[in-house]
Amino acid sequence: MDQVDSKRVLWAGPLTLLASVLAVACIRQAAVGVLHPDPRFDPLNTLQLPIFDTLLFGGMAVFAFFRMCSYDLDPIAGYRSLAWKCLLVSFVPDILLALDHLFGGGWPEAFALMAMHVAVWALCVTMLPALAKRRQPS
Repeated sequence: MDQVDSKRVLWAGPLTLLASVLAVACIRQAAVGVLHPDPRFDPLNTLQLPIFDTLLFGGMAVFAFFRMCSYDLDPIAGYRSLAWKCLLVSFVPDILLALDHLFGGGWPEAFALMAMHVAVWALCVTMLPALAKRRQPS
């Protein structure tokens, strides 16, 4: 069981959010170049919406990890379990978007959004806990 230093989360969290924003921006750029989404499809046609969502929900993930560090005996395992469930829930709006063809989007656009979710999830469950681990004395 790894020990986490909650003070390290104070800088690891923002660093993880920055990496998440960069990953989402790269995925969005690639998706726009490949898919050429309908001009009405704001989740891909604007950079502001994906960045806002990443900062909002990624920030909530960092906060959840920070809180779990204070009461969970094994915060990394508990956080990863919670994050996996949240990832699955985050796919629901994308699936509905694809099924209803909202904003002119379909499955290709939904998969691009899901790829963004997976990228942020992966960074939050790997980078954040790794950076927040308490250093073992040598």
